[in-house]
Amino acid sequence: MSRRKAPAQAAAPRCTVTVCRGCCCGTARIPGVDHAAQLAALKAQLGPVAQVRAVNCLDACEQANVIVVQPSPAGRAAGGRPVWLGLVNDPDATADIVTWVRAGGPGVADPPVILDLYEFGPSRRVRRSVED
Repeated sequence: MSRRKAPAQAAAPRCTVTVCRGCCCGTARIPGVDHAAQLAALKAQLGPVAQVRAVNCLDACEQANVIVVQPSPAGRAAGGRPVWLGLVNDPDATADIVTWVRAGGPGVADPPVILDLYEFGPSRRVRRSVED
């Protein structure tokens, strides 16, 4: 009998949720927000279905707190593109992002309508640095 382990199953391709936690986002400059709880909630609730990563700065400080939802390969194949969300400073907005990503994210599921209020377009330079 062989002691070799079965090959690990490859994880299904997932959305990537990038959370800014740099000079403005995730700091006391945005008062009244439990930044650590926001990031912890995203990681706990999306961990099984998306990659959640915190980065130092997305260079869109005027929109702090910024979250970028990048589509899965299936979402990108269906026409989904990264969605930049700014001023994500309340738990309801975070919950709406979780609901959308759990449903498949960009290209797979339509976002809750309320997220239209949070969406913004960063400069091409900033967008390229995150989306590539």
